[in-house]
Amino acid sequence: MTITFIGAGNMGGSMAHGLYQTDMFRPEDITCTARSQATLDKCLKLMPGIHVTTDNIESVRNSDIVVFAVKPWMIESVINQVKNALDYSKQIIISVVAGFTTDKLQNLLARENQPTPAVFYMIPNTAIDVKASMTFFVPSHASSEQICLIQNMMEKVGGCMQIEEKNMSACMALASCGIAYAFRYIRAAMEGGVEMGLYAKDAKKIVSYTVRGAAEMILKHDSHPEEEIDCVTTPGGLTIKGLNSMEENGFTNAVIKGLKAGR
Repeated sequence: MTITFIGAGNMGGSMAHGLYQTDMFRPEDITCTARSQATLDKCLKLMPGIHVTTDNIESVRNSDIVVFAVKPWMIESVINQVKNALDYSKQIIISVVAGFTTDKLQNLLARENQPTPAVFYMIPNTAIDVKASMTFFVPSHASSEQICLIQNMMEKVGGCMQIEEKNMSACMALASCGIAYAFRYIRAAMEGGVEMGLYAKDAKKIVSYTVRGAAEMILKHDSHPEEEIDCVTTPGGLTIKGLNSMEENGFTNAVIKGLKAGR
C-alpha cells in the first residue's frame, strides 16, 4: 500500500514520520511533496528511503492514499492542480486541512463521469510525530472496509476516533489546540520548579514524566480524573492545599474559557 503527502510541513511531515515508524508502510511506499527543496531534504534526512518530489501531479498517480496537508488558503488550488490525475475508483483522499469540511472537499473534487471519491476529513495533532496523536476523522462516501483501514492506520500512531462532523471544532480544541495548552502547563510548572530551587532541565523532566504518567493512568485504568486525585490527596495534606489554591486562582475556569476561545 502506498501513501502520498501533498505538503510535508509541520503536520504533513509529522504524519509521514509517524507512519514511517510503523509496520504499515515500507519507506519506499511513502512519498512527500513540497515546494521547497530544503523541506524535502529535511524529510529525507529524517526518513531515509522515502520518495520526495516537487511534482504534485506525478506523486498522486499511483498512490493508494493521498493526504492533503497544505495550508488552508492553498487547498483549493492544489486540489484543482492534481484532481484530474486522481482515480476515484480506487484511491482514498484524506484532508488534514482544518475547517475544510467534507462537503467542501467533495465539491472541489467533483468531476464529470467519475464516481464520488472516498474522502476523510481528518485532524491529528503534532504528537503524531512520536506516535502519540489523538486523531479525529469524518468519512464521506467511504466503504466500511475503507473506514476500517483508515482507523487501523491511525491507531498505529496514537488514539483515533470517528466523530460527527459537527463535533470537529470541539475535538480540535481538546486535542490539536489542546496539546499547546498542555505544553503551556508544562512550562508553567517548570517555572514553578525553578522558583522552588530546581534547575530548569530537571524541572522539565520531572513535569513531563508526571504529565505522561497522569495520562497513562487515565487511559489504562479507564478512570475519572477525580478518582485518581482522591488516591493522591490526604486530609490536611500538601496536594489538596495546592489544588485548592489553583482553583482559588481560577484554574478550571481558565482552562474551560481557553478551550472555548480556541474553537
